[in-house]
Amino acid sequence: MNNYISISIKKNQVVIKVDENAEQREIVSDLKRKIIELKNLYKDDKTPILITGKVLKNKEMDEIQNIIKRFLNVQIEFDSPKVLGLHGIKRTFYREVATSETKFHKGSLRSGQRIEFEGSLVIIGDVNAGAEVIAGENIVVLGILRGLAHAGAKGNKDAVIEAQEIEALQVRIADIVKELDKEEGSIHKVKTSAYINDKDELIVE
Repeated sequence: MNNYISISIKKNQVVIKVDENAEQREIVSDLKRKIIELKNLYKDDKTPILITGKVLKNKEMDEIQNIIKRFLNVQIEFDSPKVLGLHGIKRTFYREVATSETKFHKGSLRSGQRIEFEGSLVIIGDVNAGAEVIAGENIVVLGILRGLAHAGAKGNKDAVIEAQEIEALQVRIADIVKELDKEEGSIHKVKTSAYINDKDELIVE
């Protein structure tokens, strides 16, 4: 029997990852089968659920949410774009980052591919190892960032890098470079955000 969803615990969330190639009926069937397993993770806890992976339509999100709510009274979030794929960009507004001209790239970047833009870049997919994304302003990756990301390339230290997950070994904002240690083991802390703080330190968290 195929597994169309996987369940794991990251940070203070229960993460349900949906196979990008799964049909809605397959997702629903697998979720109903695993909902008991999910319920056993909770007991008296109210840990929020994050649903990630496939880009879902609003109707599909509602159906999945209703199934979970029948068994668990918890907060449910979808890491899936509801409006033009901008779910992952919300933190840039919380930090009062100046808006700029934005270029969207649909699809993942393979090793050897490079995209450069003077404004902000939104990648609707993954940035794989060996690929490069360079932006004069912000970079938002609605997938996993494994390749090189250089935001604020013309010196803007207010620029940010946001991703579903940052697995890159190095990120850059303006002229500041941060080397990231590769975490060993099956359990690791998921990093999603990179920015420069008031002390001119590049923070990845």
